[in-house]
Amino acid sequence: MKIYLDLCAIQRPLDTPNQIRIVLESEAVLGIITFCDSGQAELLSSEALLYEGEQSSLPIRKEHTLAVLAKAKGIVSVTEKEKLRAANLITFGIKPLDALHIALAETGNADYFCTCDDELLRNSKRVEDLMVKVVNPVDLVQEMEK
Repeated sequence: MKIYLDLCAIQRPLDTPNQIRIVLESEAVLGIITFCDSGQAELLSSEALLYEGEQSSLPIRKEHTLAVLAKAKGIVSVTEKEKLRAANLITFGIKPLDALHIALAETGNADYFCTCDDELLRNSKRVEDLMVKVVNPVDLVQEMEK
């Protein structure tokens, strides 16, 4: 099983735990990372995730993101193929960088694209030919335990 965590999922454990949802998603993300560390799943990274992680203005967020991405078994490169797929995904209301991440997850043969972004989750359901399942971290944990 391959999992592509987007930046908001990777950084969720660093968010202020002022809502039950944030606490649950944080624990789920940490569990997913542990699951990957144990070899039961494979974490997938990309040039776009590395770039986005490097842009963080807060050192702790940057350090955490790069540490998580260092655990990845593979890094997917951005090519014209992913740019074209992202352009197609944008037509469904998906933001450009999110669309590129989904395209990269598809190229890397990820089984799951994990995000905490409700708008992305909603808009991805409109795409009929998605080759990766877009899920919230809590839902992914529930799927992994089936």
